[in-house]
Amino acid sequence: MAGTCFFLILLSLALFSPLAVSSASYTDLSAGSSLSVENPADTLTSSNGMFSAGFFQVGENAYSFAIWFTEPSPTHNLTVVWMSNRDQPVNGRGSKLILQKDGNLILTDAGKSTIWSSNTVSNSFTKLILHDNGNLVLLTLQGLALWESFASPTNTLLPQQPLTRNTKLISSRSLTNYSSGFYSFYFDNDNTLRILYSGPELSSIYWPDPWRTSWEAGRSTYNNSRIAMFDHLGSLSASDNFSISSVDYGAKLQRILKMDADGNVRLYSRTQQGATWVVSWQAISVTCKIHGICGANSWCSHVPSFGRKCSCLPGYEMRNKVDWSYGCQPQPAGDHFNLSWSCTGTSTAARYVFGFMHLPHVEFYGYDYGFYSNYTLERCKVLCLELCNCAGFQYKYAPWDGIHNCFPKVQLENGRRTPGFDGDLYLKLPKSILSSYNASAEESNYACSDKLTRPLDRTYEKSGPNGSVKFMLKLASGLGGAEIVCVFLVWYFVSRRTGREREDSEVVMHGYLHAATGFRRFSYSELKKATRGFIEVIGRGGGGTVYKGLLSDQRVAAIKQLNGANQGEAEFLAEVSLIGKLYHMNLIEMWGYCVEGKHRLLVYEYMEHGSLAEKLSSNGLDWKQKFEIAVGTAKGLAYLHEECLEWVLHCDIKPQNILLHSNYNPKVADFGLSKLLNRGEQSNFSFSRVRGTRGYVAPEWVQNIRITSKADVYSYGIVVLEMLTGKSPAESVQAIEGGEETHEKMMVTWVREKMNGAFANAESQKGDDYEQDRLEILVKVALQCLEEDKDARPNMSQVVEMLLHHENN
Repeated sequence: MAGTCFFLILLSLALFSPLAVSSASYTDLSAGSSLSVENPADTLTSSNGMFSAGFFQVGENAYSFAIWFTEPSPTHNLTVVWMSNRDQPVNGRGSKLILQKDGNLILTDAGKSTIWSSNTVSNSFTKLILHDNGNLVLLTLQGLALWESFASPTNTLLPQQPLTRNTKLISSRSLTNYSSGFYSFYFDNDNTLRILYSGPELSSIYWPDPWRTSWEAGRSTYNNSRIAMFDHLGSLSASDNFSISSVDYGAKLQRILKMDADGNVRLYSRTQQGATWVVSWQAISVTCKIHGICGANSWCSHVPSFGRKCSCLPGYEMRNKVDWSYGCQPQPAGDHFNLSWSCTGTSTAARYVFGFMHLPHVEFYGYDYGFYSNYTLERCKVLCLELCNCAGFQYKYAPWDGIHNCFPKVQLENGRRTPGFDGDLYLKLPKSILSSYNASAEESNYACSDKLTRPLDRTYEKSGPNGSVKFMLKLASGLGGAEIVCVFLVWYFVSRRTGREREDSEVVMHGYLHAATGFRRFSYSELKKATRGFIEVIGRGGGGTVYKGLLSDQRVAAIKQLNGANQGEAEFLAEVSLIGKLYHMNLIEMWGYCVEGKHRLLVYEYMEHGSLAEKLSSNGLDWKQKFEIAVGTAKGLAYLHEECLEWVLHCDIKPQNILLHSNYNPKVADFGLSKLLNRGEQSNFSFSRVRGTRGYVAPEWVQNIRITSKADVYSYGIVVLEMLTGKSPAESVQAIEGGEETHEKMMVTWVREKMNGAFANAESQKGDDYEQDRLEILVKVALQCLEEDKDARPNMSQVVEMLLHHENN
């Protein structure tokens, strides 16, 4: 058997070696030379072998000249980083990339028309070379770069490749359609880095949040360089002051920054060639915030078991059954109802034709007729009936004013359903349609295409081979098949010998690797060295001890060593699996972990100002800093409760778990006691024991009633009062005012009774009315958070709105 295989291999090499000579991989392309689409091996390869450039198939008999990572991912897909002709593929026969003697690089379609050109001219000798960093460069003899791919990116940036005022990243149409899509990552005219949706009919900016000014988003418009770049360590920075570090910051073999087809910008990394790409940062954590993702007249929601889902509004149907970007239209096909009918009559007449369907927690961003403050629901309905083309209205409660506001919609765009959104949509529909629906809206069964597998819709004719070529192809196929059989047999017997040895170790590590995908795994000896033998303690708690350490890449880290083997493992898995899914400026960032024998350690970013508890004990914060800490902490908790793909309860909010970064920016930490709540399971949500710290836990913990996010709201209110009074909730009124200690006269009751006194006491410290207003709104918000009835407490997003509303007025 082995002899037969060897003979067949030799025969195939002898027969086809002349063909192999005609197509080969090159290190550069000289003037007068070309690469042919018909020879798959006609490629340029970087000297380190990491990158290749050549013809890449994008459809049936359709090709683009592209650059890709030489080693495919485990799914056997090549990772393309640049394309010259993504919107105009060339034919699979006769097409070439030619470096002309005059220094111009051109791409021809079937030997006829020029599809793409570098538009360069040189009297000097030129050559085309693919550098080790993935940059395809056209060089003169003197080393002058006439053209380079780094200066004209498509949808991907490589490390040290700049994004400038003259370049932008444009997404592909889908994962299988490489033509230009609807999303772009670029510098706007105000010098700010943004993401733009430019769809079939509308366009809008959605990142940074469009309702925030540039300075609120931490951006600066006062720069003239307009440049953004990231490095191999995972640090991205831009001239508008935007900067991030990936969750796996440190030396990696390969990284890319990509404007993905679903409208999100993501940083990917992998530790070895051919490994799976892992997301190490993304611009938008809540994918339903991306504009245009489901099109007009539809809403986006998140289903834990599936992912993002698009649903047409009641009375509407998809325009294009395979592409959500075109949204939904009135069913059937637009002649079912006409909203503009109400323009021809009075609201009284329109009442006989139209009604409203209540869609709770559904939000549509933008496209308002106007803003109408302090409107009743009935008054808002009348307004929508009177306005021409009003498709419905948003009705939202403003907790800081105690009133409802009305937002009539001229178009229903950028819809999403969020349980944490404290507002509703009232959809305007003919009564004939309303009668066919239940009282509450039902979502359509259409699933949003997260996989984005829309095929390329262009093809090219391809002439068939002649008889001799057919014979050679059949012979080659037969010999190739025999070779494959031989190679498979050899591989089978060899792999059986080593497979069992690998299997045992993989089973042991699978659980931990799965839980911690995307983070660096440290060895215990590394962390022991980083902490110099665990000598500098910076924090202690029931879950473990935190040490200060210096990692090998010179980053200062907080390293938490969990207590106990059993308890440590449970908390370890809870924190790693949870924090790995979260990214927010007001949440602690985790860099890695260690699981080795009985050792369980977590590696966090180091907070230079320590915890809020330390600052309160030393009285080291002014009123402005306290107010900003209250706002930042509320933002972090609002993200946990309402913006994550899963609802998260922290369950242990206290000053010790609020850490302070540079400029005293707060970050919520220590999720060891947190409880993850999948959407749709809140009715079954329960705890086996009380979680949290005495003095900060909500009354419902001991009342045997269902625990919700309002438990965290209560703890937040306690923390705010502690910042204001400087007194711990464990201290009794006897310690505060010398009275008799009773349960009813703890800190909360005391503050309620002494509100005016507290304001007067603060008056002597603050110095102006502005600080007095800050104090009053903090006390007001804290007391609302501390209502005995959990349903009377605001949610954290309402807390943020109340505080920011005060700050902006």
